Amino acid sequence: MLEWQRTHRLVGSSEPRWIVENLFLDSLLFLRVLPPGITTLLDLGSGAGIPGIPIKLVRPAIQLVLVESRRRRASFLSTAVRDLGLSGTRVVGGRAEDHLAELAGRFDAVVMRCAGEVSEMFPLAARLTRAGGVVVASGPPTPQDLRMGEWVSVEGAEAGRPRRFAVYRGA
Repeated sequence: MLEWQRTHRLVGSSEPRWIVENLFLDSLLFLRVLPPGITTLLDLGSGAGIPGIPIKLVRPAIQLVLVESRRRRASFLSTAVRDLGLSGTRVVGGRAEDHLAELAGRFDAVVMRCAGEVSEMFPLAARLTRAGGVVVASGPPTPQDLRMGEWVSVEGAEAGRPRRFAVYRGA
């Protein structure tokens, strides 16, 4: 990641400690919200593989699909998956909307780190889950109104700093 970060600006900082604390450890907080028995996971708008790749590293049995619309980031993801030997992981380069025929209804869970409005992404993400699936999005420090789902707080990586997630559980 650091090598690609120098030329492609994948994440907000090149400082290794920041990457570990703010990306990798933060990604593992999704596991506090995801149901324990999931076997298929889609990371929507994966970017630098966050949170999907850290989740896959600690739960290697999960079948992971990383969806990224930007070509350079999708290339990075393909390289990372190959270099880390992440079997059962696939990169889909392009917008999820353009791949609905192959992706819709296939996943136990969809995760995403939302830079924008969480509620705008939930309807699409919900279409990607199986019946009874879950969508989990990391949210801003102050919860916004949600049209779907609810806000869930978990203890953060740093004591006393809760982490908020928008969670939608399908029917």
